[in-house]
Amino acid sequence: MSQVKVEIYTRRFCGYCVRAKQLLDEKGIDYVEMSIDADSEMHQNMIQRSAGGTTVPQVFINGQPVGGCMELFSLDRRGDLDALLVESE
Repeated sequence: MSQVKVEIYTRRFCGYCVRAKQLLDEKGIDYVEMSIDADSEMHQNMIQRSAGGTTVPQVFINGQPVGGCMELFSLDRRGDLDALLVESE
């Protein structure tokens, strides 16, 4: 079984970033947080990986872009987020 990999690009003092991380925390999901504060290279990497997403947070599950906070919560409301967060065999 392989562990699901969740990455989240954030900025300090970003309320949407806090909410997205809280949702992942509530689900018991480990994630890698990458702050783009004062890191233009990391910011450009985020934009490239997310196909142009310039706002934070930007969430990736197993390398696939999910979107931001609203998209994450929308997936959760529809019941699709848990399926994405299940470990694959």
